[in-house]
Amino acid sequence: MAALLLMKWNRSNLFHPQCNSLLIISPVCVMECWSRLMTTSKRVQDRSKTKRVHDLEVATEKHKIATKVLFLMEVIKKEPEMVAPVRSLEQYRRQINLPKPHSLVDFIRKSPKLFELYKDQKGLLWCGLTGEAEGLLKEEDKLIEENMDRTAEYVTRMLMMSVYKRLSLEKIAHFRRDFGLPADFRVGWANKYPQHFRVVKSPDLIEYLELVEWNPSWAVTELEKKALGESDTKDTSPSVPGLLSVPFPLKFPPNFKKVYRIGGKLDHFQKLSYMSPYADAQGLEPGSKEFDKRAIAVMHEILSFTLEKRLVTDHLTHFRREFVMPQKLMRLLLKHIGIFYVSERGKRFSVFLTEAYEGRELIYKPPLVLWKEKVLTLTGYRGKRNKIETFSDYSDSENESVIRSDFEDGKAPITVA
Repeated sequence: MAALLLMKWNRSNLFHPQCNSLLIISPVCVMECWSRLMTTSKRVQDRSKTKRVHDLEVATEKHKIATKVLFLMEVIKKEPEMVAPVRSLEQYRRQINLPKPHSLVDFIRKSPKLFELYKDQKGLLWCGLTGEAEGLLKEEDKLIEENMDRTAEYVTRMLMMSVYKRLSLEKIAHFRRDFGLPADFRVGWANKYPQHFRVVKSPDLIEYLELVEWNPSWAVTELEKKALGESDTKDTSPSVPGLLSVPFPLKFPPNFKKVYRIGGKLDHFQKLSYMSPYADAQGLEPGSKEFDKRAIAVMHEILSFTLEKRLVTDHLTHFRREFVMPQKLMRLLLKHIGIFYVSERGKRFSVFLTEAYEGRELIYKPPLVLWKEKVLTLTGYRGKRNKIETFSDYSDSENESVIRSDFEDGKAPITVA
């Protein structure tokens, strides 16, 4: 637009809507007006500030705490004897979002029912898991095993929605905990369902999960199932994906007062037919209403697959090309506040499926979500801290073999309060 005005600046008169008057245009005026036009848009944080939902912000904060603790538990679980020097855990500060000068030891000591600390004879500080934490990890493995078939269905359906019917294993890893996949899903789980998908390597040695066979009964959205009253039915009659007219459930924030103003637009949006997430969308024109509504349907479907009906927005944007979604995905999420809620707490934004929540709680909690809440009840200790004992204190009274036996049996060598 600026280039066009610069080309025509020497013409006699030109009306510019931003200046709201008839002007003799010069290059300086053009650039000033163009600058004002470019700076009128707000940041994501500013646009969503007046639409925050306190309950979902609390849910976001709980998720952040659980993510840090579970990551650390998983790291220690992979170590020999499930113990690791605290010094070696320092490398994971970025993953648990614990920048310096915050103390990693202080973070660990806040959860004495999950982690225990002790020093060896050389004064090196070690961290291990309590017997209760080890039991929780075994319980998680069992729940993941029980949920594997359902997870395989959801991942297969994601492959069916993708343009090339395959997704990078590296990108799927971002969804691992959100879908309930095991930590070693690339090795065991990915090869457990050859009737649905297989692992392939590209010429540049990138591993992909590729669809083996299209399943027509799975090419039905969760919205369609609910509309038919078959949300829990496995055998849905086969259909050819095409145009849909199923409206999206809307749930606005309690303090959102613009519903009456946008009622007409909402009604028009809900009545607009859209392409099924499982239909070929390559012919849709980017930026069109049909393109955007189909993208909303894709995001709604993916969020419906997750355990907590929420995702870090970065994980969605990784799949823009695979799922034919707009470049400015965040704007679309913020625009449709009745369907999605975006929380900007911390460095990474989260998006919720609003219909799945009542206040700060999920309406339906799968077993893995209940397990996660159980872990959360064991975090956040604020009591008096006891002295960290040394390994030699135990070996003075008992021989090392007894100590090792007690540790392997899940008995805590020390109690850190």
